[in-house]
Amino acid sequence: MYFSRMNVNYSFIIPVYNRPEEVEELLKSFADFTTKIPFEVVLVEDGSTISSKPIVEKFVDRLDISYFEKENSGPGDSRNYGMRKAKGDFFIILDSDVILPKDYLNQVDDYLNHNNVDCFGGPDAAHQTFSSIQKAINFGMTSFLTTGGIRGKNKSVKEYEPRSFNMGISKKAFLATKGFGKIHPGEDPDLAIRIKNKGFKTGFIEKAFVYHKRRIDWNKFFIQVNKFGKVRPILTSWHPETSSIAFWFPICFIFSIFFATVFVLLSLYLPILLIFIYLFLIFFFSSIENKSIYIGFLSVMAVLIQFYGYGIGFLKSTYYIRLLKRNPKKVFPELFFE
Repeated sequence: MYFSRMNVNYSFIIPVYNRPEEVEELLKSFADFTTKIPFEVVLVEDGSTISSKPIVEKFVDRLDISYFEKENSGPGDSRNYGMRKAKGDFFIILDSDVILPKDYLNQVDDYLNHNNVDCFGGPDAAHQTFSSIQKAINFGMTSFLTTGGIRGKNKSVKEYEPRSFNMGISKKAFLATKGFGKIHPGEDPDLAIRIKNKGFKTGFIEKAFVYHKRRIDWNKFFIQVNKFGKVRPILTSWHPETSSIAFWFPICFIFSIFFATVFVLLSLYLPILLIFIYLFLIFFFSSIENKSIYIGFLSVMAVLIQFYGYGIGFLKSTYYIRLLKRNPKKVFPELFFE
């Protein structure tokens, strides 16, 4: 069925915290759009000490852009703030560390013209200008071998939960759910679940991808995935219907390395061989995808950090939240904004 959306206006909502250099790259990608579809950019400065206002002023003659400054209250609340200020019928949520392809909005508009959804998302990719570590982390976060394609690289994605680096919400769905919650990270899957529970349809737009820069080093990456692991049992306690055995894979993989090492001492080599085969597949496919053996090696490191960080965070949170039934805000105050 064809759904006519000729009068749709799109509002891009972007929270930013001390990242003017990212904002400039993102706004430049907006200015390079190859589209005649009307859109606005709503940028919300979330209590930054390094202002992006001088950067925004460079683009006021090329973009329909609104700039707001507010006290720091976290990305979720800042996105809600931006959506309340926006004029569009659809809000497209982006992180400040993404770059948009020139035809991004055309791909979104074409999909919405043929699919009646109120929440959608698209995948992320690594731009050719990204560093080797950024490309390796991108592979670890998006590969079917590691996340099963849940971040959008799998064409058969079902029950997709959009992520806030590339997420669209209709004004109707925003008003019905009141937007993002106070948890971070995890505010985006929480909202996607609540949108579905309200009866709205969600969709995945494979061609509406963004280049997700992720300006992080190995230590920051570990902290990030560790928080992801802590958040998942909390979300499952809020939304029991989303429970999945797949969430246990990272910690099971870490335990399997430990036991495989013990088995080697007992002259049993098959378990460690299977682990080496799995890691070799990560190395092989990353090397092919990125055209670099070096990035292939870094991808193995990224996956090990990803699984270890997520796994121990998941295990700790499962113990306190699922088994002891503790209050998440008291156990993990770093995951919540007041």
